Amino acid sequence: MEQQQLVYSSKINKIRSFALIQVFVGFAFMYGGILSKKIPWLMATFMIIGLLFVIFSCVVYFWIGMLSTKAVPIICPSCEKPTKMLGRVDACMHCKQPLTLDKDLEGKEFDEKYNTRKYRKEVKQKAKNNE
Repeated sequence: MEQQQLVYSSKINKIRSFALIQVFVGFAFMYGGILSKKIPWLMATFMIIGLLFVIFSCVVYFWIGMLSTKAVPIICPSCEKPTKMLGRVDACMHCKQPLTLDKDLEGKEFDEKYNTRKYRKEVKQKAKNNE
């Protein structure tokens, strides 16, 4: 039986995809408003909800743009293209190669939990208990 290859995604790309989905959801609500133009209050409700989705997606795009300026730019060792890395572990934006800059995590299985505060607290606690 063939083992399935996991494909990872860059955090920046995940957030951008989420914002793009919000735009399309907003357009769908607005389209629903156009289809229900015979009922003014329903049309207005759909239009307002759609507008809120589009505004929310703009906020998310702005936020990820600001976050992207703080990301660490690196060259992917696999595809040799420039990419940006958020957190302790991330994936290449181009080839989906798991990446880390943390020497303690090199050689370990890729897991997004390494970016959480809870995991870092556990590691500190274990190191403290071992001393």
